[in-house]
Amino acid sequence: MIVVSAKDDFVQCESTVKNWATSSFNYRVKGDKLTLRDLLFFLHVPRTGGRTYYHCFLKKLYTKDQECPSSYDKLRFDPSKPNCRLMATHDDYSMMSKLPKERTSVVTILRNPVDRVFSTYEFSVEVAARFLFIPNLTAATRMEAQPPSKSHGTNTLDIWPWKYLVPWMRADLFVRRDAREIANILEIKETGDPYNMEHMVMPLHKFINEPLAHDIVHNGATFQVAGLTNNSRLAESHEVRHCVRKHPSLGQYVLDVAKNRLDDMLYVGLTEDHKESATMFVNMVGVQVLSLLEALSSRIGQAANNRTELNSSSGPDSSSQLQSSIADENTSGIPMGNVETRNENMTVVKLMEAYEVCSSGFRKTLSTRRNISFKRISIVNFSDEARLQVPETVLQQILLLNSLDVELYKHAQDIFAQQQKHLAEKLVKVEIQEMWRDSFGDSPWKVLPLTIAAFLFLALIFFILSSRRTSKLKV
Repeated sequence: MIVVSAKDDFVQCESTVKNWATSSFNYRVKGDKLTLRDLLFFLHVPRTGGRTYYHCFLKKLYTKDQECPSSYDKLRFDPSKPNCRLMATHDDYSMMSKLPKERTSVVTILRNPVDRVFSTYEFSVEVAARFLFIPNLTAATRMEAQPPSKSHGTNTLDIWPWKYLVPWMRADLFVRRDAREIANILEIKETGDPYNMEHMVMPLHKFINEPLAHDIVHNGATFQVAGLTNNSRLAESHEVRHCVRKHPSLGQYVLDVAKNRLDDMLYVGLTEDHKESATMFVNMVGVQVLSLLEALSSRIGQAANNRTELNSSSGPDSSSQLQSSIADENTSGIPMGNVETRNENMTVVKLMEAYEVCSSGFRKTLSTRRNISFKRISIVNFSDEARLQVPETVLQQILLLNSLDVELYKHAQDIFAQQQKHLAEKLVKVEIQEMWRDSFGDSPWKVLPLTIAAFLFLALIFFILSSRRTSKLKV
């Protein structure tokens, strides 16, 4: 048996993490990051409001045929030749190793780390509580094993990280319910802190200290953006993650890689700045998607017209030449499939209006579902107000356990501010161009004589003023 000293273990771990970080920096995508590429990868960090973006933005921009055939947990298409334009998933950044990186843009949303931990805990309890109508845990587990009907869509228990967190929390809820029955506890009084109700649900302060929470929840955003979750497609991810957990100082390498990844993204949103993030998404991403789809629709229509004309006046050779020209023209890799009318008719204004209506209804639906779940543990009443009752020591511990996420979130805030500045400058330029067009039309030659005359007039004034100043000096 070989005994490795703590010092040697650190050196070995440092080498492992460093090598991974170096290879990650070499993997950077070149080109203009603000230009939408063929495939949009929505890296959905859990509990950041990503479902609202997916249902109320992305599904209105892209048709079903344009979505990649993948669930939120399993890749179901050939990533080297994606005949699709949108992939929204909880998969981490390691997914990029399977995608054509030069043709893929990445967008994501980050959230205040403390709020994200709260929300992760609450959602784990909410989904687990849905099983409490079942007599026992064995029956609940058996029910979970049954394949869901197609009408219900993706099962939450098939999605990372809920496929780990929910069964764990569900087992804990059943154990506590059985313990109450054995102890003949018929009634539990409400306390000032619903996050610490030992008899009903695992308290928050215990949740954050569990090994599973350390592996999945804490610094989860950093590890997901870096591509190092326990759902990673990188062979070395487990070893790197283990080394960082064991030697926290090595986390700086992971943080640097995650920051680098954010820098290269097309768009980074913030949950806390929901309204501003949505507006920015429309102007930074939505505009480009609509423009790209409009160009695609126009090309397909033109190609169809040309094909009809050639088929009626030429032989088969001319038709095959047209197909070849279409393939050559389609250098961006846009699939030449059907474009549904909802994309053609969508505008930026309509998209924002549709989002506001959709997001409002979506939030109401989620709230209703949440209330139904919590009726089974009725005295547990999670809310923003209730979070204020959580002891400061617990909040500080959450911050400490998520130190990498805290730093990554600060970096995301800086990127968000840069995006705001860039967008403001872009909108000012557009406004000036529109004013110019309204005043003088599209041709600059119409105003060139006026521009030259104004320049000569200013030069003449400057010359006169300079001459007077020179004369006074001579006197």
